[in-house]
Amino acid sequence: MSTPNAEEGTGAGPTDLAVVIVSHDAGDDIVRCVASVYESAGEISVEVLVVDNQSRDGSPDAVEAAFPRVRVIRNDVNRGFPAAANQGMHASRSEFVFLVNPDAEVSAGTLEGFLKVAHDHPRAGAIGALTRNPDGTVYPSARLVPSLLLGLGHTLLAPFWPDNPWSRRYRLADWDRSSERPVDWVSGSSMLLRRAALDEVGLFDERYFMYVEDMDLCTRLGDAGWEVWFSPQLEVIHIGATATSGQRRMTLEHSKSIYTYFVKHQSSGWRAALRPFAWALLRLRAAYVSWRDHER
Repeated sequence: MSTPNAEEGTGAGPTDLAVVIVSHDAGDDIVRCVASVYESAGEISVEVLVVDNQSRDGSPDAVEAAFPRVRVIRNDVNRGFPAAANQGMHASRSEFVFLVNPDAEVSAGTLEGFLKVAHDHPRAGAIGALTRNPDGTVYPSARLVPSLLLGLGHTLLAPFWPDNPWSRRYRLADWDRSSERPVDWVSGSSMLLRRAALDEVGLFDERYFMYVEDMDLCTRLGDAGWEVWFSPQLEVIHIGATATSGQRRMTLEHSKSIYTYFVKHQSSGWRAALRPFAWALLRLRAAYVSWRDHER
C-alpha cells in the first residue's frame, strides 16, 4: 500500500486534482479505494477528502490511520450523497475534482491520464470513467437522459423485463464503451468535474438524497453549453450497495429522486398535469421492487 507524496494533501496550495469520497459505513472498502487512488495518481499531485456520513463501523478512523494526509470530514448525521459531495468540493481548491464511491477501486489507467482527457476537451464539464462490476462485466455508467416516453417505457418494463428495448436504449446497451464519446450524463460513482463549469451551473442539487443528482448536474451542464464525456482511459471496479444498507428505503429514495428530476426538468406546461400519475407510478414501481427483492 503506497503512501501520499509530501506534496499531496498538505494544504500548501491547490493540487492538480482533488479526490472526494463520500462514505457511510464503507468498512474496509474505503481503505482499498483510497489506496487505489494514490497508486493511480501518476505524476500529478492529489488531495484526498473523505466526507463521512455518520459511519459507526470505524471506517473513518481506519482511513486516518492508514493515510494521515487524507482529510476526513465527519458529519453527525447522514446528509446523503449530494450534500456531502458538495462539502468535499467546497473544502477543496483544485481546478478539477474526481468523485469516486468508497466501494470502488481504480483498476486500470491513471488519474494523470484521465485528467489529460479533461485538458483535451476544454468544454467538458464532467467526464465519466469506465465502470466494471466485480465480475468484470461493464456497468452502463454513461447513459441517455430519457425523454418522457423513453422514461415511461423504462420505468414500466425494467422491473419485469430488464433487457427491453426502451431500457437498452436508455442504457446505451449496444455500445461496448471501448471508445471515448460525448454522452448525456455519467454516473457520480466515478466522475471528473471541472470547477469552472461548477462555478457556472452550481454543485449538486441537495434536494436529492441519493440517486439522479448526477443526471441532474449533467443536464444543467448541457443546458449551459458544457459537454459531458465518457472515457475508457480510466477504469474502476465498483462493488455497489456498500452505502445503501436498507434497500427498501433506498428503493423509495430512488423513486423520489426520479420524481424530483421529472418535476424540475420535464413537467413544465401541460406536462405538469402528469405529476400525480408519475408519482403514483413510481411509488407502485418502488413497492413492487421492494417486494420482489424481499421475496428472493
